[in-house]
Formats: sequence, structure tokens, C-alpha cells
Amino acid sequence: LQLVEAGGGLVQPGGSLRLSCAASGATLDNYGIGWFRQAPGKEREGGACISSSGASRNYVDSVKGRFTISRHNAKNTMYLQMNSLKPGDTAIYYCAAEYLGGCTRSIGRQPFDYWGQGTQVTVSS
Repeated sequence: LQLVEAGGGLVQPGGSLRLSCAASGATLDNYGIGWFRQAPGKEREGGACISSSGASRNYVDSVKGRFTISRHNAKNTMYLQMNSLKPGDTAIYYCAAEYLGGCTRSIGRQPFDYWGQGTQVTVSS
């Protein structure tokens, strides 16, 4: 499974971006998926996830109510819709996938075997 992110860029505070993560080499149907981010000088943070079954979906508190994770199986792509962006959201964003993976509230502690290369999101006026 290979993952390629797109959609990052520079946006003003309060703005929106949608990140996409296209998968190839396998279908995402049976994979738990997640979005992570890493800001300069900080540890990687788990932002959002969906279990392989789709039954579980979780967000880190700092993005809850502003970010939405989704998947489009026919396009073999996952998305992260980010609204009401803040300067604190500035980071490199990574998508990840795990075969038959789950999704718990401890997103950052979940194992993911497959990772994208990352896309930069900068929130600044």
C-alpha cells in the first residue's frame, strides 16, 4: 500500500483546507485510517482516525468540531476537511493506514504500518 497526500498550503486563520490521501497498491476498504501532524519542535500528534469497519471515529480534542476525517472507497482516497483553522494547526500532516486497524481515543498510540510523505499546512495572516 502506498499513500500520497495532497492539498496542503498556506491559509489565513479562520480559513479551510481539504487534504487528500490517495492510496495505491491495495484498496482502503479493509484498512483503518488516520491523520497525524507534526509541528516544528514538537512530537507527532494523532489527529483523527476511522476504524477499518467504519464503526469507530475519533478526534484529538484540539481539532474536534473543526476537522472531519472521511474515506471514499470508490476513489481509494481518504480526506481531512479542516475548517476554522488556527495558527496552532500549522504542521506537516501525514496520512496513515493499518490493515484491519481500529480507532481508539488514543490515536497517537495506535500502530500504523503505512504512511504518506506528508504535506505542509501553514496557517498565517
